[in-house]
Amino acid sequence: MNALDPIIERTRHDVAARREASPEEAVRRVGEERLATDPPRPFADALRSPGISIIAEHKRSSPSAGVIRNDLALEDVVGAYERGGATALSVLTEPHSFAGSLEDLAAARAAVRLPILRKDFIVDSYQVVESLARGADAILLIVAALEPADLERLHAEAVALGLGVLVEVHDGRELAVAAGIGAAVIGINNRDLTTLQVNTARTFELRDAVPDGAVVVSESGWRTRAELERLVAAGVDAVLIGEALMRSPDIEGACRALAGSRPAGRV
Repeated sequence: MNALDPIIERTRHDVAARREASPEEAVRRVGEERLATDPPRPFADALRSPGISIIAEHKRSSPSAGVIRNDLALEDVVGAYERGGATALSVLTEPHSFAGSLEDLAAARAAVRLPILRKDFIVDSYQVVESLARGADAILLIVAALEPADLERLHAEAVALGLGVLVEVHDGRELAVAAGIGAAVIGINNRDLTTLQVNTARTFELRDAVPDGAVVVSESGWRTRAELERLVAAGVDAVLIGEALMRSPDIEGACRALAGSRPAGRV
């Protein structure tokens, strides 16, 4: 069974409930007001920095790992990421399997200056405008979770609002779909959606098929700077890391070690 199926079913139910409580037009107006005062920070451009960029993820739990870390305030975690040299943030907003919330997204936006990816299972236009209204700079679209026409439509809607899009793939067929819609940022997820096992070789197997000019992000399974150096050599632009950072007793130091950077504000 695909691990996505029950999550997507719950997500559709939750979206319907939120749309009933807050009609889409009202949410869209909030997003438009944000555009006038606090436009999205450039997600793809940030990931094109020299070397490898770290997308540091706030993740309290997951289906594969269970509870990861729930004893720290989100503001403390994302602040440590920023000081530790992260290039961008990923914030889980899915509540049932990942213990996230839209309130987490808004709190992260207020706490840091980095571009923020809303990490959730986006399947509906409502979530796109909601992401803008709640402070996201980019959204995740998972090829395996969407029909090609829906993927293309949601991608276009997000881009039209000024949001970045990380299009996630797991194999060559999905990569071809992402390339076909002109995805500017392509994430290669090393985790198998059926077994939840991680195989980091997947990034190296698919890297050369990514279209020229697209930002390449490797997701899942990375823990050391030496591993990240292999990704740099393979032409990967960024890596998304959550669990390894969240479990560290020194989140700022762990992020700095992966990013190869000095503490923010120090010479």
